[in-house]
Amino acid sequence: MKMNKSKAILLGVVAALGINQVYALDTLRVAEHAFTAQQAVDYAMKNNVQVKNALLGIKLQQETNRQVTSVAFPHINGSISTTANPNVATQVIPNFISPATYQVLIDKGVKDGNGNPINMPPDFGFISAQFGTRYSANAAVSLNQILFDGQVFVGLQARRAAMEFADKNAALTAEIIKANVLKIYYQLVVSRTQLELLDSTISFVQKNLADTRVLYKNGFREKLDIDRVAVQLANLQTEKNKALAMVSNGYYGLKVLMGMPVSDQLKLTDTLTPEMIKDGMLDSESYDYKDRKEFQYADLGRKLGEYNIRRYKLSQIPTLALNGVYAKNAQRNTWNFLNQDQRWFTISNVTVALTMPLFNGFVTRSKITQTKIELERTRNEIEGLKRTIDSEVASSKNNFQSAISRMDFQKQNVELAANVYQQIKKKYELGLGSQTEINLAQNEWKAAQTNYTTALADAIIARIDWLKATGKL
Repeated sequence: MKMNKSKAILLGVVAALGINQVYALDTLRVAEHAFTAQQAVDYAMKNNVQVKNALLGIKLQQETNRQVTSVAFPHINGSISTTANPNVATQVIPNFISPATYQVLIDKGVKDGNGNPINMPPDFGFISAQFGTRYSANAAVSLNQILFDGQVFVGLQARRAAMEFADKNAALTAEIIKANVLKIYYQLVVSRTQLELLDSTISFVQKNLADTRVLYKNGFREKLDIDRVAVQLANLQTEKNKALAMVSNGYYGLKVLMGMPVSDQLKLTDTLTPEMIKDGMLDSESYDYKDRKEFQYADLGRKLGEYNIRRYKLSQIPTLALNGVYAKNAQRNTWNFLNQDQRWFTISNVTVALTMPLFNGFVTRSKITQTKIELERTRNEIEGLKRTIDSEVASSKNNFQSAISRMDFQKQNVELAANVYQQIKKKYELGLGSQTEINLAQNEWKAAQTNYTTALADAIIARIDWLKATGKL
């Protein structure tokens, strides 16, 4: 790899300063890649941002599935708490002590100071009392386990379909990126052919210019003839410069699509010939909707919609759950809960609860109806997608066949235009032809070359569209 200017300057500075250490020049080197079309696709599958995000979507769905599964597992919680009551709550209760005391006095026949028998007063009022202690503590372990829940059951069943849905979304994204990478890759390969044809034309015009100058020196041509050929050569050089700029921009676009740093060097190693484009052309015109990633994705959406309806229907049946608590509780007037001599009291209970939904304002019925409507829309979209696939297959087939025909015709036209140019050039060199004739022949040859490269690019794009339409890309 040739040393670029920045490296040369850096080495010059190092030498001037007399530094003996070798700096990490590898960080300054530009990575070079020589890729076939398949290698370019493989690179894009690993580095394209959209593909990477789609793959992250699969991981997100995996975590969602784990959350669904966790609902069916036991949930165990532990808790420790302590409470301080600076002012213990006071409760006002009926006076239940005085009536009993009076009853004893009445039963014993005790008399008051006036000698009269003691009678039960009509109202004894209330007593203010504090219940509880200044401090309390609690340590507990609780268990919650769903024994049966229809919605959880459906969620567990739908996990695989949800994962497939995420997988198909990633596959659909990857297919779109693959098609675009292949199209740009082969367009750049065709542009390389176009540049080669331009170079060939420029070589012929340069030779023609040299020959015209010789003929001019010998008195067989005019100075105007030299000027005309020189103008043609300048136009060709300008056209080549434009083509080079377009190709360079094309490489930038391909790198971005592949997820490659723009500063990296990319070389395309594949070639493109009419035989390669025709290889296996329309071997089988049959196709299956299920081969299309879009159809697979939509069909999984339909399946998930059906699971959604089942989920809402099963939400109307009872749920069964198990709950258990084991705890230690203590009350103190002083905070000494760490004293092992003090007593803790045990609390434990086990509960099995059956919950029966009776009425929720018809919201579940509305959700079921809404989900059925959404499912019907999905089915309609699938039917529409079938018609779209049929149309894409038919149109891509026509485009492919038409592109092949144009490519073959333009290839023959290039060969014919080249032969015409060679014949007129020989006549011109023998002094039997005019500069106008050779200029016309050259322009026709150049136009034929341009038409051929355009037809070649159209043919490979049509082939990619056909493979994508039939689900065979």
